Amino acid sequence: MALKPLHDRVLVRRTESEEKTSGGLIIPESAKEKPSEGVVVSTGEGARKDSGELIAMAVSAGDKILFGKWSGTEVQVDGEELLMMKESDIMGIIE
Repeated sequence: MALKPLHDRVLVRRTESEEKTSGGLIIPESAKEKPSEGVVVSTGEGARKDSGELIAMAVSAGDKILFGKWSGTEVQVDGEELLMMKESDIMGIIE
């Protein structure tokens, strides 16, 4: 099943967090926080102004992004957990 976001929504795959700290300590699974970085899987066409003019998306599929800790809604697509969020929830593109 493919899922195409509508309007100004973005489908994001979270990136895996580090297993160890910079000092070499192993972080147990129960203490890990969900990562706030991800990769854009797909995007909608963009929002529309009141006049009907399309506002293009600033992100595209494959972009590595940073988003808020509580951003988005978790969705299951083909057994994989992804996030669906509005483009405004994205704080930046990691280059």
